[in-house]
Amino acid sequence: MSMRINWAILLGLVLVILENTVVPWLIPSGWSDRLLPHLTFILTIFVAGYAGRHPAFLFGLGFGLLQDMLAYGYLIGPYGFGMGLIGYFAGLLSEYKSYTIGLFSWVILVFGMMLDSIVYWIYNLFRLTNLQFAHVFYWQVAPTALLQLLIALLMYVPVRRYLVKALPSTGEDSSE
Repeated sequence: MSMRINWAILLGLVLVILENTVVPWLIPSGWSDRLLPHLTFILTIFVAGYAGRHPAFLFGLGFGLLQDMLAYGYLIGPYGFGMGLIGYFAGLLSEYKSYTIGLFSWVILVFGMMLDSIVYWIYNLFRLTNLQFAHVFYWQVAPTALLQLLIALLMYVPVRRYLVKALPSTGEDSSE
């Protein structure tokens, strides 16, 4: 299988627009600072699984920096760094084990918690937050990871079908 990376980039831009315009209207106002769906992060995991670690690193870095500039403007770089790093590691994992829906779900859940944890620790390093990690984990990291898992499972079949195309067969194993 190979990845239609140009379509992934176009879909990523659409997801950035949706995440910054439509999603804030869908999430109740009391939860808006806690639930951050990170739609382009989910797409970065797709890219990692089907295109490899280097495209996933660049995809995550680019869209992470775009998210830093558009939505979280306190500091440029935490999401770019986190999404690039996680894209690379998720792509590295996909080189050893193919992405089934079970592995994909595990990757979304674990790496989603890692992304928000990385961002927290960077913000903590630069003293942009005074919250304790246990509080942030309970109120933001865990609910966001569960929301990302739900969205990723809903996106799995259509996105995979749209972005992944079968490689042409070589004809060696055909029975003609």
